[in-house]
Amino acid sequence: MNVTAALKPQDALAAHLAADMEAVNALIRERMASRHAPRIPEVTAHLVEAGGKRLRPMLTLAAARLCGYQGGDHVKLAATVEFIHTATLLHDDVVDESTQRRGRPTANLLWDNKSSVLVGDYLFARSFQLMVETGSLRVLDILANASATIAEGEVLQLTAAQDLKTDEGIYLQVVRGKTAALFSAATEAGGVIAGAPEAEVKALFDYGDALGVAFQIADDLLDYGGSSAVIGKNTGDDFRERKVTLPVIKAVARASAEERTFWVRVIEKGDQRDGDLERALALLTSSGALEAARADAFAWAAKARAALSLLPDHPLRAILSDLADYVVSRLN
Repeated sequence: MNVTAALKPQDALAAHLAADMEAVNALIRERMASRHAPRIPEVTAHLVEAGGKRLRPMLTLAAARLCGYQGGDHVKLAATVEFIHTATLLHDDVVDESTQRRGRPTANLLWDNKSSVLVGDYLFARSFQLMVETGSLRVLDILANASATIAEGEVLQLTAAQDLKTDEGIYLQVVRGKTAALFSAATEAGGVIAGAPEAEVKALFDYGDALGVAFQIADDLLDYGGSSAVIGKNTGDDFRERKVTLPVIKAVARASAEERTFWVRVIEKGDQRDGDLERALALLTSSGALEAARADAFAWAAKARAALSLLPDHPLRAILSDLADYVVSRLN
């Protein structure tokens, strides 16, 4: 019997890539060191060792191995991807004024905003050093573009977050910035470093992009009905923070004049009262917005699975397919 068959897909991925991930973790520890500023490894270790799933670096390793790569540069690229991810989390927590991540106090709470921002900058710089060491201009281009897209998505979210004119096109741009850009860069870079044919590199990009979008829509949906144990935040957090996510966009598009007045009050004006979350949940359900957003998440997961059909037959391909199912299985 296949031992990984009974595991969650990310655990099966971790089991399959255990030796590679050990090398990635050693490289991360080595490169987050700083002779001159001991606060850098302190802050970085708090986040890097917080028990995250390391999904993004595993996607890079899986893509490279799936395409038959035998060298060592995929380890550098996986560490690069984790550094970019960690840097964006440090910056995000400052922007969002967060106090908790993965059930632990955030770095900006334990230290301060300045430390979080500057350590994030340091990790971005380290990630570019690692990219350059692979000697691949194309990989540098992919990951540099992803870094720009992430920053662009964050700035777009600032203006779109509490604006009911935000439509599904803008939402998708924000999601690509927040989540999908790094997923697709992680998988695409793995294929490029392996010297895979263009059709396979494109398929890996498409897989990462669709997986990231499905992942984020599922997260946004769970905010209106998931337990905090599943998503690491409380039900209704997005509502309280007045975030215009896909369920709200769909509900507003279908709203009567009276319902629209409610959404303007609670989201745009921020005038939230007792019972408003319950009313919002009732409107999201009765309008069919939750069901429509759920269908979108499953469609993106199906798109991710379809992209894999162009890749070599390999045990990792099956695990990546299961992963696409898993990110939306939380919605069942």
